Amino acid sequence: MPYADVNGARLYFEDSGGAGPAVVLSHGNLMDREMWVHQVRSLERDFRVIGWDERLHGRTEDDGKTHSYWDSAADLIGLLDHLGLQQAALVGHSQGGFLSMRAALLAPERVKALALIDTTSVAWPAEALAQMRGVSEGFRAAGPEAVAPVLLGMLLGQPVIHDQWLTKWKAQPRERLADAVQVLMGADDITDRLGEIAIPALVVHGDADQPIPYPLGQALAQQLPAAKELVTVTGAGHTPNLTHPDRVNPALAGFLRRSA
Repeated sequence: MPYADVNGARLYFEDSGGAGPAVVLSHGNLMDREMWVHQVRSLERDFRVIGWDERLHGRTEDDGKTHSYWDSAADLIGLLDHLGLQQAALVGHSQGGFLSMRAALLAPERVKALALIDTTSVAWPAEALAQMRGVSEGFRAAGPEAVAPVLLGMLLGQPVIHDQWLTKWKAQPRERLADAVQVLMGADDITDRLGEIAIPALVVHGDADQPIPYPLGQALAQQLPAAKELVTVTGAGHTPNLTHPDRVNPALAGFLRRSA
């Protein structure tokens, strides 16, 4: 299996290969690289597409400790080093967007373009933190079944894909799931640094997103200096790349062809 030994962790990744421009896909909290299945199929003919599992997620092997999204950004840069890539376009969903923006701040010369799906630059308000604390404690005390009825609808929206992700959660230790949510709670505010991210950027956001409401996507598109457009996915919740790939894929592929 393809693993990269980076910063004390063994990062699991999948690489389509090929000579096209490199695109790295970073998933959201409680997800894994498989949330990008529709985008890999759409992009792999023209791009070298790399999906990976972040710490506390999927097949990646780590020490189980909580960490920051700056640490995750360093992991992503280390993955580029492992693959021998001097530059790549970064596509991030939610927490994958958190770490992708931070990678662009840590190593701007390594990031060719940035596509951000249902993500934000701000820290969480108190109400959201309280909700996440309840989710984390629910995972730790009672496992995925305790939080699934609310969380699956909030994250995924479409019931037809709920069972797939609930099965994935059940395969993970409940402490790992709880700690992953704790990492999410620790996201710091980087809004005052967005002006430093001068590379081409695309913002995609579902207008029915509950965890990261649509106005935060609007603000992100306005504050990134080289964000040319905001793609609004009407009726989509938090994971439009999974639920509305017919809307997301053309916009993403077009942006990457122009910018990557």
